[in-house]
This record gives sequence, C-alpha cells and structure tokens, in this order.
Amino acid sequence: MERLLDVYKRPYNSDYPVVCMDESPKQLIEEGRSSIAMKPGQEARVDYEYVRNGVVNIFMANEPLRGKRFAEVTEFKTKKDWAVFVKRIADEQYSEAKKITLVMDNFTTHAASAFYETFEPEEAKKLWDRFEFVYTPKHGSWLNMAEIELHVLNGQCLNRHISTMEKIKEEVEAWQSNRNNKNSKINWQFATKDARVKLKRLYPSIHG
Repeated sequence: MERLLDVYKRPYNSDYPVVCMDESPKQLIEEGRSSIAMKPGQEARVDYEYVRNGVVNIFMANEPLRGKRFAEVTEFKTKKDWAVFVKRIADEQYSEAKKITLVMDNFTTHAASAFYETFEPEEAKKLWDRFEFVYTPKHGSWLNMAEIELHVLNGQCLNRHISTMEKIKEEVEAWQSNRNNKNSKINWQFATKDARVKLKRLYPSIHG
C-alpha cells in the first residue's frame, strides 16, 4: 500500500506517466413498457418491470495529474480483452512515453501471460516492457483512482436503464469527451502518514 501511495506523490512527467486502470460491469436493461413523460398536473409514470439484455464491461484508464481519462466498452473482460485495452493505452494514448506506471487491481487477468496469449512473443515482450505495474493491496481496490472515475461515470451518465451496448458506447464517449475537455481532476489527499494512523490495524505488530 505504501508503495502505491508513494507512486501517487510523483510529480507529473510526460515520459513516465502514472495511469490508473479499472473495470466495471454494466447491466443492459430494457424497460418492459415505455415510460410516460411528465406533463402539467401529472407526474412521470414508469413501469418497474424490465427485461435483462445481458452485461457489458467498461474498462477505464485515467491519468490523475493531467485530468485525462480513456474508457472502452467491451462485450467481455477476458485476459485478451484486458491485453488489447492495455495495448491501446500504450500505442494510442502514450505512444511517446518511455515507461508507463499502471495502477490496477491484482486480478488473475492482469498478468504477463495475457500478453503472450494474445500477441506474438516479440510484441508481448515489447508491450510488457513498456509498463511498470503497481497493484492495489487485497481488499484495497478503493486506493485505485480509476475506481473513482468509474463511480463518477456511473453517477453522471449511466445511472438509468440502457438497453444496448451501442447506446452505452455513445454515452461513455460523450461523457469522456466532456470530462476531458474540462480537465477534471481527482483531489487525492490520502497519504502514507494517513494510512499509518487510519489503517493502523492492518500493520503487523512488532511489540510483544
């Protein structure tokens, strides 16, 4: 945990950007009956029956110090999906960077084997070398700032019934463009000194 918090204290450096990555499911829900809009003297009427149309995955990568984020909606979140998303981070978002520090949860899909199962060995090794991976501790996913971005996305954009993957993509792209244009940043204030006080119970005792 303290290593991650030290990473967050690094000053901005375009050659060595710090990027946070996370993923979240979004259920596709279609209304059973069309809602009736509000009109004078009558509240909106919503039928609470709905139809489940499956689930999509949303990958999120954000660079806190620049106030930039990059999201992608995928049908699944397999090792291959993750590897392809990470390659897009390296090739499209940070092609000029010398080394990218990527903060993420310690999921089984987030491993070197994903690159080798998706790309030719030469490309897999090249991609692996572009990154420094920093994992959040077990039960500490809240330390990943990409989780905050996903929370904002869900609250501002996806907190309603959406029935198709295409519509989710449209909404996410519009939200991403708007938030990037505003250079919206996360005001991260949790530091190592705070962890040693507030999370003292997680540290091993050295006293008898």
